[in-house]
Amino acid sequence: MRIAVAGGTGVVGRHAVGAAERAGHDVVVLARSRGVDVLTGEGLAAALSGVDAVIDAANSGTTLSARKATRFFETATRNLLAAETTAGVGHHVSLSIVGIDDIDASYYAGKHAQERAVAAGSVPYSIARAGQFHEFAGQLLSGMGGPVAVLPKVLMRPVAAREVGEHLVRVVEGGPVGRARDLVGPRDEVLVDVARRQLAFDGIRRPVLEVRLPGTYGRGLASGALRGGADAVHGRITFDEWLRSEDHGRV
Repeated sequence: MRIAVAGGTGVVGRHAVGAAERAGHDVVVLARSRGVDVLTGEGLAAALSGVDAVIDAANSGTTLSARKATRFFETATRNLLAAETTAGVGHHVSLSIVGIDDIDASYYAGKHAQERAVAAGSVPYSIARAGQFHEFAGQLLSGMGGPVAVLPKVLMRPVAAREVGEHLVRVVEGGPVGRARDLVGPRDEVLVDVARRQLAFDGIRRPVLEVRLPGTYGRGLASGALRGGADAVHGRITFDEWLRSEDHGRV
């Protein structure tokens, strides 16, 4: 199978690329560094020639702006689906987030918009929701200046990005299903706890404080909804195992 991976150089995308290649698929990486821009559509038509399926793991970053996230995901999805329709792509797999049904706010508003656009499109699709990545705490810490890190209260069941990439390839191989089974990690965690463990592992002395964010977004983060349901597929790699793995980069 010829599979294109949007965001194929990113946190999850690079693992999807590796998993697809190990499974014997022909892989096309869609990334600006490869001359393909999902926001402008540049290079998409040529890149999708002969492609059977697309994995969309492209990400807008950690913006908390609902407007910016929605614009990114709607634009990228619209461009991908239009190019896929022209190229005759038979399966679009979109990566989303578990438990966001009642959290249509902030960054998650963009993921809701993405899911709606995929479902409304003409390309057969699968939406694969996953838990927060083990990499999430480090991303927040590295983007936060100052001697003290202040993180929101988040109850989560984090999963390794490597396992998310592998899961996306299995979803592609299974054919379009609409909503695929969710993927979550093996253990319940709290964001501030994993952040502190990561800093300690890396030998960094930095206080981490927890705050509960207001509004729909804050309530959703603290509710436990992001831990997913009982029918989710469970990953194998715990956060502490991930810390000791080659996938962990220092903060």
